[in-house]
Amino acid sequence: MNKDHQNAVNAYAKYYGKIETFRSAKMTSLSPESIEIQIDDQTIEIKFDHVLQDCSDAHKTLVRMIKAIPLS
Repeated sequence: MNKDHQNAVNAYAKYYGKIETFRSAKMTSLSPESIEIQIDDQTIEIKFDHVLQDCSDAHKTLVRMIKAIPLS
């Protein structure tokens, strides 16, 4: 996973998972309904606002979610 993707996973964990501090975050699963992220020793599920239709929809949805995160 490249640095850009790791930054996105960290941002999902902080914003959508409401986890302020952690040592590591790793996306462990992607389904049409949600993504799962392992944050240190816990796993969180972040549900999408719709059921993903295909890979293109997944990409667009994940990008849209990153763009929706307010800059801090």
